[in-house]
Amino acid sequence: MYKPVSGFSKKTKAQKLEWLATTHFSNDETAIATLKKYWNSDEKLQKLHDDFIENTISNYYLPLGVAPNFLINGTLFTLPMVIEESSVVAAASNAAKFWLNKGGFTSNVISTQKNGQVHVNFFGKQSDISTFFSEVKPKLIESIASLQKNMQKRGGGLIDIVLLNSTKALNGYYQLHCTFETLDAMGANFINSCLEEIARTFETEASTYTPFKNCNQSPEVVLSILSNFVPECLVRAQVSCKVEDLTTKHIDGAVFAQKFVRAIDIAKVEPRRAVTHNKGIMNGIDAVVLATGNDFRAVEAGVHAYASKDGNYTSLTDAKVENGIFTFSIEIPLALGTVGGLTSLHPLTKLAFTLLQKPNAKQLMQIVAVAGLAQNFAAIRSLVTTGIQKGHMKMHLMNILNQMEATELEKEKAVTFFTEHQVTHSSVESFVENLRN
Repeated sequence: MYKPVSGFSKKTKAQKLEWLATTHFSNDETAIATLKKYWNSDEKLQKLHDDFIENTISNYYLPLGVAPNFLINGTLFTLPMVIEESSVVAAASNAAKFWLNKGGFTSNVISTQKNGQVHVNFFGKQSDISTFFSEVKPKLIESIASLQKNMQKRGGGLIDIVLLNSTKALNGYYQLHCTFETLDAMGANFINSCLEEIARTFETEASTYTPFKNCNQSPEVVLSILSNFVPECLVRAQVSCKVEDLTTKHIDGAVFAQKFVRAIDIAKVEPRRAVTHNKGIMNGIDAVVLATGNDFRAVEAGVHAYASKDGNYTSLTDAKVENGIFTFSIEIPLALGTVGGLTSLHPLTKLAFTLLQKPNAKQLMQIVAVAGLAQNFAAIRSLVTTGIQKGHMKMHLMNILNQMEATELEKEKAVTFFTEHQVTHSSVESFVENLRN
């Protein structure tokens, strides 16, 4: 066991690498050389990356790919996608191509409210805290006047504050539930700053409130933080066409639609299937969210909470056939930003926004929802026809060949051979070994 290190964050980058080499890599020069290989040769750009987080020692690369031919609300888009999974970009591209001549995707933003809470302990009379809140609410709003001045100029800011009695769920637990409009900003820092100021004002005013003094029971703020569950920040996307338009040389349209709808219905009622089903949706959503410098962890948490909002974890997508029309749709909460944070700092994120024709936050919500819907369509289409592994393993073939350090000639022959043969790790290994022998 190595000894704890003191003042690590204050060390220079070179000193951090030296400590890592000595402590964890047995002074292996190749380990440090590998870290340095991923440094950017542009020192200014590397410094920008170093400053994103603390204790940066290198850059961790993920592929940035593009999926073209997405027709969304009548406009053609090329989607930037950052992801490591082999078949995701190909699947998105195939779905986009499939729907291109069938009217494409439509998407609309339902609502854009975000929220946060001041969580409060209070064990006195409910009537006391309710009366106090009614009296102090104008002061709470006034307390954040300077914080939201610029946001209000743009048409956003605090929408409302309400007192929620949550004592049935937890003894003595109340919330100041605050709703916000943050426009093109994701708004986390703005919301948290407002909540903390509201909390300070609430406690200060409570400390001199006579009924609290008389019963020796005063509210205590436990914490103040935004919520990543944003069910009032909703976007919907869908595709639809005549059932016969789903016909391909491999399957009749009516048969395909019946199988597809049944697959979605299974994901609605079976949580074990729904989790994997929704994970596939998030393959598309996360990839675009990452490419645009947004917080994919917040999006993931909020989306999965939404999938459980009715008490059971279920599918995020719906499918139906009515009057000969096949419709496939998704409705999800997405709190995204196009200004602030990495969106204006990371050079590749700037390029991603240019690629997307510089959308505002609402437009980005629509694009991201479509990415999730397209990904799910591609996955379900594979599952009810050829099976998921055929396409996935074909895309995974290059990873296996690279693991074996295959030459370009070996790769070329392998790609040709496995066009007509099933890809498995062992079959690729056998093929390459036979070539080499």
